[in-house]
Amino acid sequence: MADLLKQQGNKAFAEKQWDTAIDLFTQAIALDPTNHVLYSNRSGAYAAKKDWDNALVDADKCISISPNWSKGYARKGAALHGGHKYDEAIAAYEEGLKIEDSPGLRKGLQEVQQAKEAEAADEGAAGIGKIFRDPGMWAKLAANPKTAPLLNDPSFAAQLRMMQANPQLAGNAFNDPRMITVLGVLMGIDMQAFAREEGSDELPPGLKKEDAPAPSSSKPTPTPPKPSQPAADVKMADPEPEEPEEEDEEAIAKKSALAEKAKGNDSYKKREFDAAIESFKKAWELWPKDITFLTNLAAAQFEKGDYDGAIATCETAVEEARSLRADFKLIAKALGRIGTSYFKKEDYDNAIKYFQKSLTEHRTPDILNKLREAEKIKKESEIRAYINPELAEKAREEGNAKFKAGLFADSVAHYTEAIKRDPSDPRAYNNRAAAYTKLAALPEALKDAEEAIKVDPSFVKGHIRKSLVLHSMREYTKAMEAAQAAQDADVDKKHAREIDDQMQKISLAMYTQRAGETEEETLQRAMRDPEVASIMQDPVINQILQQAQQNPAALADHMKNPVVNAKIRKLIAAGIIRTR
Repeated sequence: MADLLKQQGNKAFAEKQWDTAIDLFTQAIALDPTNHVLYSNRSGAYAAKKDWDNALVDADKCISISPNWSKGYARKGAALHGGHKYDEAIAAYEEGLKIEDSPGLRKGLQEVQQAKEAEAADEGAAGIGKIFRDPGMWAKLAANPKTAPLLNDPSFAAQLRMMQANPQLAGNAFNDPRMITVLGVLMGIDMQAFAREEGSDELPPGLKKEDAPAPSSSKPTPTPPKPSQPAADVKMADPEPEEPEEEDEEAIAKKSALAEKAKGNDSYKKREFDAAIESFKKAWELWPKDITFLTNLAAAQFEKGDYDGAIATCETAVEEARSLRADFKLIAKALGRIGTSYFKKEDYDNAIKYFQKSLTEHRTPDILNKLREAEKIKKESEIRAYINPELAEKAREEGNAKFKAGLFADSVAHYTEAIKRDPSDPRAYNNRAAAYTKLAALPEALKDAEEAIKVDPSFVKGHIRKSLVLHSMREYTKAMEAAQAAQDADVDKKHAREIDDQMQKISLAMYTQRAGETEEETLQRAMRDPEVASIMQDPVINQILQQAQQNPAALADHMKNPVVNAKIRKLIAAGIIRTR
C-alpha cells in the first residue's frame, strides 16, 4: 500500500500538484515510517513549493534513517540553498560527496557557491547602482516626458538593461548626459539643478565632482513650463517591455532545437544513426534545457553499437536533469538506458546497479524484467565459472568418507559442494539422496534421486535410489514403477540382482498392505492416485482390458507398444490388474 501511495505521489509531483504529492507521501510515511525514500520525495515536493523549512526537516529525517544515501544530502543542500543558508548548503553537499561522487551533488554545490558569490556581489553594489534595480524603473521613465523619448532609441534602452542587470556598470552613467536625465527622474531630483554656468564649480547636493558630467560649451536649455493640461492628456512613449531580449533569443533557440530534434527523429526511424546523432547533439547545443535531446542521442548511439558513448551521454542527462529539476521519469529512463548499455557489454554487475537505480526513480515493467534477466544471467555465469570437475570429484570423495563414518549431515555439505562444482554428474545427487534418507529427509532425498535421473536418464542407480526412497515413504506402487524403470535402464544387467531384490521387497510390502482387500477396496485405493485414475479413463486402455478378459494372451501383444506397456504396468503395480 505504501508503495502504491508513493507511485501516486510521484505522479502528482510530475504533474506539479505539490500539495497532493505531499499528502500522498505523508500517507505512505504513516504506513512505512522507516522508508527514507518517502521522506526524500516529500522533501522534494516541499522544495518545489518553496517551503524550505519543511523540505529541510524531511531531508534531515531521510539522512537520519539512511546516513549513507547520498541523495538525502542533495535534498538537504537544496533546502538550505532555497533558504539562502549558503554556507550550510555547501557543507551538506560536501558531506554527500564524501559518500558518493555524484554529478548531481557536484552540480548542486556549484550552484550554491555561485548563488553565494552573486549575493555578495549584489550587496557590494552600492549607491547609484541600486537605482537601476528599481522594479518600476521602466514605468517611471515612460511616464516622464523628459525620458519617454529616450526609450525610443534601441541602443540607449539596451544600455539601460545592461545597467539594470549589472549595477556595477552604473559608474559610467555620468559619461552620457541622457543618463543624468534618467537618474534625475529615478531619484526624483530636478535635473535642471545640474545645469550650471560655464566656469562654475558649484555642484548639486549629493553629487561628487569626479562623478559630474563634463561642462557643455553651450548654455543649457531652459526648463520648459509644465503643461497646463492634466497628466492624462500628456502623450507618452510606450513603456519598454520588461521581458529582456534574451528570452526572445531563447525562444528562437528552442524553436531551432526542436526542429533539429525532429530531423534527428526522422533519421533515427530511417536507421541513419550518424545523422540522428549529429541532429540531437546540435539540438542540445542550441537549447540545453530539454533532456529528451540527450536521451534520444543516447538511443541513437546505442543502436549504432556505441555503448560507451550512450553511457556517457546518459550520465550527462542524469546530471543535467537533476540540475534542471526535470521529471523523474526522464531520469529513470536515462538510468535504465545506462543499465541496458552495460547489459549489452555483458557487464552484469553495473547493469544490475543501474537498473536498480532506475527503478528507485520510477518503476516500469520493462526495466524490472531487464533487471531479473540480468540477475539470472549473472547467477548462471557465476555457476558456470564455479564449475570444476576435478574439485567436484574431490568433494564427492570427501562426502563418501563422511557418509561411511556416519556423519551424514557433513556428507550432505560435501555432496552439495560437488554438485555446485559439476551439476552434470548424477552421482553427487544420488549420494546426497542416500545421505538425506539416513537423515529421514525423504522429500529431499526423492528430489535428488529424480534430479540424478533428469541429468542422466540411463543412470540405473538413480532409478534404484528413487525406488528405495519411495519404498521408505510407503509409496509402493510408485516404488515398483521406479524399480521397473531401473530394470529397463539396466541394459547390460549389471544391477539385475539388486533390482530383483528390490522388486521382491516391494511386492512383499504390497501384499502385506493389500492382504484382505476386496477388489472394490483395491480399486478405491488405486483410484486415489491421479495417474491411475487418468489411465482408467483412457478409452483405449478400457478396450484392451475388456479384450484381455476374453483373451488374456492378447494383453501380451498390446504390451509390445511402449506407451501401453507403461500404463498396463502402472495398473499391475496398483493392484488393479492381478497376475499369477
